[in-house]
Amino acid sequence: MMKPVVFVTRRIPEVGLSPVREACQMRLWEGELPPPKDVLLREVADCDGLLCLLTDPIDAEVIAAGARLRVISQMAVGVDNIDLKAATARGIPVGHTPGVLTEATADFTFALLMAAARRVPEGVDYVRAGKWRTWEPMGLLGMDIWQATLGIIGLGRIGAAVARRARGFAMRILYYDPARRPDLEAELGVEYAELDDLLAQSDFVTLHCPLNAETYHLIDERALRRMKPTAILINAARGPVVDTAALVRALSEGWIRAAALDVTDPEPIPPDHPLVSLPNCVVVPHIASATVATRERMATMAAENLLAGLRGERLPYCANPDVYTARA
Repeated sequence: MMKPVVFVTRRIPEVGLSPVREACQMRLWEGELPPPKDVLLREVADCDGLLCLLTDPIDAEVIAAGARLRVISQMAVGVDNIDLKAATARGIPVGHTPGVLTEATADFTFALLMAAARRVPEGVDYVRAGKWRTWEPMGLLGMDIWQATLGIIGLGRIGAAVARRARGFAMRILYYDPARRPDLEAELGVEYAELDDLLAQSDFVTLHCPLNAETYHLIDERALRRMKPTAILINAARGPVVDTAALVRALSEGWIRAAALDVTDPEPIPPDHPLVSLPNCVVVPHIASATVATRERMATMAAENLLAGLRGERLPYCANPDVYTARA
């Protein structure tokens, strides 16, 4: 019996590649950068399955080009790069990897928060530049985290995990989410606030919402001007949730104190972009989930979704479960 043909858009941990390689005719894109659009279109033309990353634009054109596609499996939680409507219309289930990166991302959110609050990158640069000559009473003064107010936008799995960590710092925790969570309010001692109130009261604002039409540029000029001039913004969600041009102005003109970004818009951000050179902006290359254990589990889940779809089984982690209702 002929094995199904699959295209994998980048090298992932071997625990994910091995079962795919064994069960399928696997074609792997070996490039460091994502495959160009023309390569995607060519590769999906005769594929039964696609294993992709969040950097791959799996739009309606790509989905239409995959005449034999039976399953799309993404090694990421978010699927904003995939046209779910087009996939569902074709009866193609789309897999993703929810839950697995929650704790790693929450850990890293606090790493970003603390790095910006205590000016860690500036301190490292200060030492490397040979400027450290003595202990300075007024040198590199930062912001207290203990008993500060944290505003969480998006109280899903990751937002709730961040709240649990914040309790260890005796922080007052506010949250905004379109779906109010009285269960988590009771469990975590968090307070619901409307978005404007959260922005005005928080010492730290951290983003954990999905990217969609409602959250695109949610943090725009108006939102940034609502924040305290001493506030720090953390983004470990998606870059376009923040209006980049407005953030550059906010940091340059002192509307807010600092920002710490795991994600940017554009992404990757060019090294000559104003955000990169601003001393009060910490920018790292989308590494919140970058631990060995987390990435291996993500790769395993992506392989499980892919192989289940090729066998005609329900995906264990499906981003468009309506596809099964439509089939019925």
